[in-house]
Parts: sequence; C-alpha cells; structure tokens
Amino acid sequence: MGRELSVMMLTWEFPPRIVGGISSHVYNLSKSLTKNGTKVYVVTCESPGAPRHEVVDGVEIFRVDSYKGPSPDFPTWVYLMNMNMQREAAAIVKSSGGDVDIFHAHDWLVANAGIGLKHIFRKPLIATMHSTQVGRNGAQYELERMIHETEYWLTYEAWKVICCSNFMVSHLRRAFMLPEDKIVMIPNGVAFEEYKCGDNDSTWFREKFALPEEKIVLFVGRLVYEKGVHVLVEAIPKVLERVNAKFVIVGSGYMREDLSNLVERMGLAHKVFFTGFLDNETLRRLQKCADVCVVPSLFEPFGIVALEAMAAETPVVASDTGGLSEIVEHDVTGVKVYPGDPDSLAWGITHVLLNEDYAKRLKSKAYEKVRERYCWDEISRRTKAIYEAVLEEYSECFWT
Repeated sequence: MGRELSVMMLTWEFPPRIVGGISSHVYNLSKSLTKNGTKVYVVTCESPGAPRHEVVDGVEIFRVDSYKGPSPDFPTWVYLMNMNMQREAAAIVKSSGGDVDIFHAHDWLVANAGIGLKHIFRKPLIATMHSTQVGRNGAQYELERMIHETEYWLTYEAWKVICCSNFMVSHLRRAFMLPEDKIVMIPNGVAFEEYKCGDNDSTWFREKFALPEEKIVLFVGRLVYEKGVHVLVEAIPKVLERVNAKFVIVGSGYMREDLSNLVERMGLAHKVFFTGFLDNETLRRLQKCADVCVVPSLFEPFGIVALEAMAAETPVVASDTGGLSEIVEHDVTGVKVYPGDPDSLAWGITHVLLNEDYAKRLKSKAYEKVRERYCWDEISRRTKAIYEAVLEEYSECFWT
C-alpha cells in the first residue's frame, strides 16, 4: 500500500465508558496494534468528562454524542446512536483523505454503522463477536429476535468474523450457519504487566473488604443470570460450614436488588459485600489480595475475568463451560466445577481455600500460561495478519 495499514474500530464502549468486557478489549487491542505499526482510529460513544477527540498511546479516539435525539426505548437509542456514529465516522474518513483500509465493528450494537461505512467507502468490514443473544438469553421475545437478526446481518456482511474461543467458533457456525473459512479464532488477552504495580503490603487495602481472619471469595462481573452469580449466593452457606470467608461481589446489573434481598433472607448480609462498580486500579488490587476468584458462569464466550485473576496470581474456580473450559485446565491452572451446581461450586471454593500448597501451585501455573498465550502483543500481531490477508483478497476482487 506504500503506507502503514489503517483501521477504524467501532465500539459502543471504550474507557472511561465501561459496560462489559468490550471496553478493555478494544482499548488494549488498539493500543497494541499501534505499537505494531498500525494506524488506529476508534469511534465510540461519548462519556461524561471525556474529551470528544484525543490521542492516547498513539490511538486516535473520537467520541460521538449518542443522546441528541429523544429515545423512547433501547432499540431506538441503538438506531440513532448508529446514525450519529456512521455520520461522524464518515466525516473522519473524508477529512483523513480516505486513510482507512478496514472497518472493524465490535459486536451487534455498532452493526448498522459498520455495515453502512463498508458500503459508503467500499472497504472491507471485520466483525468481532464477543457474545451472541442466543447464547445469553435465547431469541424468544421481540427485542431478543431483533438483536439476533442484527448479529446475523453483521456476520453476513463481514469479510471475516473474529471470535475469542473455539467454543465461540462452533457456536457461531450453528447460530448463523457461517462457512468455516469465514471465522477466525483469536483469544482475548490480558495486560498482565498492570498487575505488577501496587504496594507490597496490602493489609490496609484488604481490611476495606474483609476482616483479617476472613478469606476473600471474589466475584467480578455483571449481575445477570448468565454470569451465574445466583449460583454463588446459593453456595455460600455450604462454604461457610467449612471456611470463615467474606464474599465480595463486584459489578452491577438487573439482578442486584434480588440478590441483595436473597442474601438478607438467608441471614448472610454480614458475609456478603456488594461493591458495585470499581475503578480499574481498585479492582486490580482486590484481585491480587483475594484468596480465590470465582467465575460461575452458565454461558461464557471467553472468560476474561478468569484470565485477569490468573494474571493477578489468584487461584480460579470456574464453571466447566464455553471459553472458560479452554482457559482453565482442571487441577493445573484452576479448578473446574459443574455449571449451575451450588454444591459443586462450594466444593471447588473450599478445596482451594483449605489447601494452601495446592492453591500456590495453581496460581503459579496459571500465571505462566497467561504470559505465554494471552499477551496483547501476540494477539495484535495475529489480528494485523488477518487485516493484511483480507486486504490481499480485497485487492484482487471485483468489488474494489
């Protein structure tokens, strides 16, 4: 091409706007791609206090106002957000002299904008599918069917579809009947170097969440059904029969009130701490000082929380499902338990907490695996190779 490869990423969340795992994924991938010689534009939704335009670690970020028009419901908001995103992204491409080789859409929420830009500029579209509606909740109701159909449309229009686990490869083939050569598996990653910071003495920090004699059992994630947090709550009495522990639940979601009420009825309010959302630095410190990190998901495309715990050198107990099954090797890098089974989950947690040498061996092997397989530099190299292969095909096709 005679110049560096240039990509425009579209995402509805990007720091400081954090809703789920897409935010950190796009942030780390875009930053690492830039280091590896790729020009990256990120177009995302605005966030209070964040500038409309800035350059961070070489990544050029544009934040779109997605609340200008009245939105009576979520689908209308998504539609209007995509209109604004497409319009502003098109203006950015034109002002750069057409300096964008590929559009890269992250999940269904930016599908309309990505597909529109593909056809306006006749440039390839890549889609990363972080999850699917069928996997999360099914597609029984009108909103769910709309999301499923949008996901199908995005995967149909994309030149290549990237997903983060072999489980998701199989899932997408079944859900959208995609040809085998259209899907690429590139795992998610973790910035393990970020867990090297902090004080050596974490006692003062730990005491914010638990008493000195209590073990910390940590859950991090959205408080929604598919994350299995209700299974953890049901397992608490069984764990407390054998271990003095504090259950720290980080995150927010529609199940928060119901879970809190359940904990009250069980008489366990003094043993459960709902923290709500935590900033990255506080979360990393908490992950490092926890005695075990629990990932009880019922559906999990990848399992970034498990990877983060491994990077923090904290033992992991995870459901044997989805992408988690590929990350966690039972009795080697963590403990696998049966999904949706409180007894199995309680067994896994107590097995780690009551066996100190076993826990040390798990976290040592897990950290070693993270460094070898889930480094963002390697992930960005593989992603860039996909971009280059697509551009090679694109240069030889009639659509150009």
